[in-house]
Amino acid sequence: MTSTTPPQAPYKQLRRPTTDRMVAGVASGLGRYFAVDPTLVRVIFAVATLVTGGIAGLAYPIMWFLMPEEPADAPAWPHPTDPTAG
Repeated sequence: MTSTTPPQAPYKQLRRPTTDRMVAGVASGLGRYFAVDPTLVRVIFAVATLVTGGIAGLAYPIMWFLMPEEPADAPAWPHPTDPTAG
C-alpha cells in the first residue's frame, strides 16, 4: 500500500515559520512547537520582560538568531491528521 501524504520529520522541529509571524516568527515557532496559541507566547514574553526589568526581552533576539527559518516548502506544524487513517 502506498501513501500519498508528504513525508514528515520523525520529530517536531523548532523553527521560525515564514507565515503566521509578526516580527521574526519566534513566538509563532514556539507556539507551534508547544501546541499553544502564539498570542499566549507573545503575552508571556511581554509579561516576563516587564517582571524581570527587561532581561527576559534579551531572549527574543537570541532566539531569533539561533532558531532556523522554516523552509518555504515545509508543511505547517502541527501536521494535519489524516481522517481516513486509523
